[in-house]
Amino acid sequence: MAMIIGMDVHSKKTVYVAQNEEGKVIKEGAVTTGVEGMEQMLAALNAPEQTRIGLETGTQATWISRLLASMGMNPVVIDAREVRAKARRIGQKSDRRDAFEICDGLRRGIYTTIVFVPDAPTQRLRQILSRRRHFVKLCTGQVNAAKFLLRAVGLSGQASYLRTEAAWQKLLAKPALASLHDHLAMHAEVWKVAHQHVQRLEKELKEAVVFAEKERQRLMTVPGVGPITASSFIAVLANTDRFPTSSHAASYIGLVPSTYDSGETERHGRITKRGSGELRTLLCEAAHHAARPAHPLNPYWRRIAAKAGYRKAVVAVAHRLARILFQMWRNGEDFDVRKLNVVYDGKALVRKRYYKIATAAEAALRS
Repeated sequence: MAMIIGMDVHSKKTVYVAQNEEGKVIKEGAVTTGVEGMEQMLAALNAPEQTRIGLETGTQATWISRLLASMGMNPVVIDAREVRAKARRIGQKSDRRDAFEICDGLRRGIYTTIVFVPDAPTQRLRQILSRRRHFVKLCTGQVNAAKFLLRAVGLSGQASYLRTEAAWQKLLAKPALASLHDHLAMHAEVWKVAHQHVQRLEKELKEAVVFAEKERQRLMTVPGVGPITASSFIAVLANTDRFPTSSHAASYIGLVPSTYDSGETERHGRITKRGSGELRTLLCEAAHHAARPAHPLNPYWRRIAAKAGYRKAVVAVAHRLARILFQMWRNGEDFDVRKLNVVYDGKALVRKRYYKIATAAEAALRS
């Protein structure tokens, strides 16, 4: 007899509900969240191999789904927002009801937002990048805090560069800052520890990305894309087979405009910002390089900046970078400027503009 299980997972307790194909509740209960609890639940239900088990996204979802897969089950992680939106009694929430909604919705096939669970190497890569971001933010916070102290006494020009330990020591040695020395030393000490963790995590990153080092080096051939951006792109997308086109990949990252199309009204607004905000930030940082005249995407950036402004041009270039990186990864090709519909404009060196949009005649000559 086929069985479907729905679980509402919390840090200490997991509530489950099991149904048959007709929708009849076979068994329900609660177990502790962990290996013993999952084994106890499967034993109580006598669940056959490859039983579909639904759970919603959350802090516990990744490792629980991987644990269930190692036990021979077929875990399905569903976007929690869709579970709430399709709940029958939105205003009446309980753990048992949530487990039942997940189980019944999975049985009826009403959920469409199934969350991808990466393999162990990709998950480790994501975790290292996440911890690196944390300590980088901590370093930035200490620098900003030190500058705040200096601005408060009218000495903001004393700390224009605090990216090395030597720069901090030079700042602390200035006689004019004797009254702030103790407080600045506190921030310098925290910055030093955080910076050491960043360096350690970058070494771990080199080891963790070995499984995709060839792909990372290929993505880094794009001007402005460094090792962190390339590693993050690989960690977030995980596998190009998940997306039919580069447009779907850009939508997954959240770099496509929102759309409202109803009747005779059609509006396009800001980007959706769905998916990884960290990857969007890195792609936008890489897109800033397109403002340089020697960048191959500079004609594209310049044309949009003239119409819509600098910030929209950066987002548009970030969207295009996402699609370029996806195509390079899927096709196994390095960056080729000849595919961008631009030509090198040697006559414009005086104006510091090296590329321009190819005319129809120039494009025909190249094809």
